[in-house]
Amino acid sequence: MSAIAATYPRVAQPHRATMRLIGSGLFAFGIFLSGFVINEPAPYELWMAGLLAVWFILGLRISRYVAPLLVLLITFNVGGMLSLTQMNDLTGGPMYVAVSTFLALTAVFCAAIVEDNARRLPLIFNTWVVAAVITSMLGILGYFHAFPGSEVFTLYDRAKGAFQDPNVFGPYLVPPSLYLVHGILTGRLNTAWIKAGALLILALGVFLSFSRAAWGLFFLTILLLIFVMLLKERSGAFRLRILVLSLAAIMTMVVALLIAMQSPKVRDLFSTRAQLVQEYDGEHLGRFDRHRIGFQMMMERPLGIGPMVFGTIFPEDEHNIWLKSLTTYGWLGFVSYVGMLCWTFYLGFKNLLKNRFWQPYVMIGWISIIGHAAIGNVIDIDHWRHVYLLFGIVWGCAALEQRHRLAQAA
Repeated sequence: MSAIAATYPRVAQPHRATMRLIGSGLFAFGIFLSGFVINEPAPYELWMAGLLAVWFILGLRISRYVAPLLVLLITFNVGGMLSLTQMNDLTGGPMYVAVSTFLALTAVFCAAIVEDNARRLPLIFNTWVVAAVITSMLGILGYFHAFPGSEVFTLYDRAKGAFQDPNVFGPYLVPPSLYLVHGILTGRLNTAWIKAGALLILALGVFLSFSRAAWGLFFLTILLLIFVMLLKERSGAFRLRILVLSLAAIMTMVVALLIAMQSPKVRDLFSTRAQLVQEYDGEHLGRFDRHRIGFQMMMERPLGIGPMVFGTIFPEDEHNIWLKSLTTYGWLGFVSYVGMLCWTFYLGFKNLLKNRFWQPYVMIGWISIIGHAAIGNVIDIDHWRHVYLLFGIVWGCAALEQRHRLAQAA
């Protein structure tokens, strides 16, 4: 905490301290709204748009450490604007690019306010956990038809919570799950049961989403988190604690899964969704066939074909973030996106094991982005709001590290 105190001296003016506190609370409420996206524009967009405008008018600064993220995301969306010139019918295209640009600004905004005050990091994740638990409970109750009208929280007999799509609902629950796992493994044992209960709710929500991408993301990122924690902590006692608690968590989740599988409805849908390759993946013009044809087609279309045009040519949309970047943002957008992703990987890896206040948040954000990039091979994560928040968290923490170094040098 001394590093934070050195980087962020105590504010002398009470009114400025009050304004910063109010601003943090307003941003936290925006994070809370990210868990409720049944319709678009969602309350999240409306709230964050107003907050962005007010905060920048009041003088939130984009430092040189966050500026590359802004440049890369703006370049990415310039590619999207250029792709509009390839559309015969612009219906929906400009709005799609406008939403993309807005989400890009939320990533930069998140990075800037994290850099402005590192103490906002636990506020962000604690609020995310609350939103995730509530939306997960809605999905679970909806799946089991717990009250009249609860089916609004399901789609195709899959839990979707307060989201439009189970394939977004499931991955949204993963970063707060990692935060809870980290808290269980490093926090006090007398409060671990509260976090374990919240984690079980999120795990059940992920399971009932019946999203193969969410299942893979959940288990991949938790294993990677435990591996990184074992690398960081050299104490034998701490490693033993991680091993024991991890085994206990695995056993609890297995028991919960077995209980859920007692329902014929759950068991039948699980047996169908658990197949690695579904019929619509491998058939003619299925997911993988569309990927192959789409990449070949984009080699001749440097400006792309425009937002949502791919789905009018083929039976379904791209379901691949790399192909989506090419079709919707052209070669310029693709290079910008890949460049931003690689730069984010580098920043997170460089700061992954340093003993800082913000190190756990770097770890969780970086691992989550790696997992989302992996599932991006079979799903489109372009407009996922929480992914942009993760980018902002990793870049904000990288900016904190740079400021910490300057403070030490001074």
